[in-house]
Amino acid sequence: MRRTFHLSGMARIILVVVIALASALGFFALTRDKHPGPRQKSEAPQRQSPSDLESMLVKSLLEVRQNRLDLAMNDIEALLKIYPNFKLAHLIRGDLLMARAYPLSSIGSAAGASQHQISDLREEARARLLRHLEQMPVNQVPKYLVQFQPEQHYAVVVDTGKSRLYLYQNDNGTPRYIADYYVSSGKAGSEKIKEGDQKTPLGVYFVTSHLPKTQISDFYGTSAFPISYPNEWDRQQGKNGHGIWLHGVPSDTYSRPPRASSGCVVLANPDLDKLGKDLQIGLTPVVISDHIEWADAKELAAQRDELGKLVENWRHDWESIDSDKYLRHYSKNFKAPGQNYSSWDTQKRQVNMGKTWVKIKLSGVSIFSYPGNENLMVITFDQDYSSNNLKNQMKKRQYWKLENNEWKIIYEGTA
Repeated sequence: MRRTFHLSGMARIILVVVIALASALGFFALTRDKHPGPRQKSEAPQRQSPSDLESMLVKSLLEVRQNRLDLAMNDIEALLKIYPNFKLAHLIRGDLLMARAYPLSSIGSAAGASQHQISDLREEARARLLRHLEQMPVNQVPKYLVQFQPEQHYAVVVDTGKSRLYLYQNDNGTPRYIADYYVSSGKAGSEKIKEGDQKTPLGVYFVTSHLPKTQISDFYGTSAFPISYPNEWDRQQGKNGHGIWLHGVPSDTYSRPPRASSGCVVLANPDLDKLGKDLQIGLTPVVISDHIEWADAKELAAQRDELGKLVENWRHDWESIDSDKYLRHYSKNFKAPGQNYSSWDTQKRQVNMGKTWVKIKLSGVSIFSYPGNENLMVITFDQDYSSNNLKNQMKKRQYWKLENNEWKIIYEGTA
């Protein structure tokens, strides 16, 4: 006997969301086994993304759009067998069940949930649908990934505006797309300024440590990866706060709404477990933007060459023991820990007076452009310094800023 469904409130709302997104992007084409990720070279690692969960969810929502409600119910129930704590799927299942009896006035009518909860789940559905309906740029990567250091195997780029985290591999210096995941971010949005503002920071950060499940509460999921907020640039801008992590979700849920954290970037536990295998403590960059900008290989190569030459000229001028040549690379707004440009100038001139020769070797250079500020670069390297009266080695980080069409160092310190 064929079940009778009443396609009204819930289905119409989903239909409106799907049509609006698809119309804006110019197409409806989507299948469970096809996703619009960038093409992979044959030798590139193959990973399926977006997740099977999202493919199943979107398939069921598109079946609602097509009025194939029995199939939609079958897919939702299959999804829940795999992910029994996926709240959005439970909400849709409840509405589909109620639609057998009478029309629904709105999505979530069967759940008895609050309007705030329903709104959160609608936003999650929208974010997940958008990923499937929108193609990522072909043959382009996030513009921030100018140069990996050889030991950096992966980079993470977060788009808070689209609730998405992207993983790229260092393929002999070229960023290669590997996977992407749905994420939650700050309740109050992005661009964190101060402690407790419930915003996610925007900038270039690095994974600093790993906290296994045994060291954190259930609220943070299966593990957590703290990142280096506030970074050197944040502190110069007067930003503060702490405890920004990549972490999972409580065991009683599969995911959280797009805007649900106190500033952290939150992934489903299965996604975090996959991602965590590729994160390197002290090495993996985490670039957080509210809107990813993309660049092709030619653009990145040009920027890499330009910045590489600047760093080499700086190194050469330091070796020359010519203080004027060396200091011309620094902005008058330069800051270092405990120093400004004036004190830096004085110190370096005094030091050079005692030098008869200087040799500097740089290795492991990485270059990342700063999200939201195309005129700011973060450059990190290993420095091997030797002179007639001193030898040392350190990992150094510089921030280069474009001032009056000239790149200048605006910050320098130990990384």
